[in-house]
Amino acid sequence: MVNARTIVGIVACLNCMFWILYGLPVVHPGSTLVITINATVVGLGLLAEVIFVGVIAIITFLAFHTHTSRSMFVGILCDIFNIIMYASPLTIWHKVITTKSVEYMPFFLSLANFANGCIWTAYALIKLDIYILVSNGLGAILGFIQLVIYACYYKSTPKKGNDDDFVKPKPTEVQLSGAAMA
Repeated sequence: MVNARTIVGIVACLNCMFWILYGLPVVHPGSTLVITINATVVGLGLLAEVIFVGVIAIITFLAFHTHTSRSMFVGILCDIFNIIMYASPLTIWHKVITTKSVEYMPFFLSLANFANGCIWTAYALIKLDIYILVSNGLGAILGFIQLVIYACYYKSTPKKGNDDDFVKPKPTEVQLSGAAMA
């Protein structure tokens, strides 16, 4: 599932990597600082994630000695992070409802959220995997609610470049300064 924070993280990582490519001597000589700063950011971010997963893996192998207990521990962690991922659009729902506008709620992201939850839920039902089922079933429900909210507020969202702009022309700087002098 791809959500807004995931997209931001991916784009930020790609941004740093492209600046590293840009700073290479064969592309743009004399840009060592560009390479080192961006490589440090990418490296530290990835290193932190690898260390976190490594710590969890060590805990899993040292503290749990059966497949069942390991599956439960890691499955619950997967569910926690998966639910956080699916629930992250909840931060926008309040804004959409209060402004009655879906301007900050991308439709295709909502659709992808719903579809991803449904597909993984179907897979979990076929395999009878409770850990995949719980978080993705909840994700499908949250995605569906997001689509319902989108449908409810789509028509009330102001459209950019609508005909009202031609009815009420915006005052120019000259008009504003003339009004201030009067």
